[in-house]
Amino acid sequence: MEQVTRITVEGVANASLVNVWKVWNTPSDIMKWNTPAPDWHTTSSENDLRVGGKFKNRMEAKDGSFGFDFEGIYDRVELYKEITYTMSDGRTVTTLFTSENGKALITTTFDAETENDPEFQKQGWQAILQNFIKYVESTDL
Repeated sequence: MEQVTRITVEGVANASLVNVWKVWNTPSDIMKWNTPAPDWHTTSSENDLRVGGKFKNRMEAKDGSFGFDFEGIYDRVELYKEITYTMSDGRTVTTLFTSENGKALITTTFDAETENDPEFQKQGWQAILQNFIKYVESTDL
């Protein structure tokens, strides 16, 4: 059996854990922050946040040249603390949420896929997380 490469990205949002959780999981918000680059966007989002529930985010290049569904099934959901899911290709992802001094630390660890270089994957996931942080900080009232 092949060894799976695990990649971790993290960031700190100057926002409440309650708001971070809400913005992370609300489809209308997901469509605003879920992009690795300005020339991409999320055109639709569905989220049934419960163990056994499914999510699906449609990500597309703005020029229409490429798109894919990012989807999975939730394995563990612990309010304001943890979300773990299995993607449609069998890889797993865990995101942990912790609060420190009024700020939210978000740490995501995922199984790398084998088509792209792990560093490229890390950069993409980190860029999405940075977009999330910028967005949630602008909405935390």
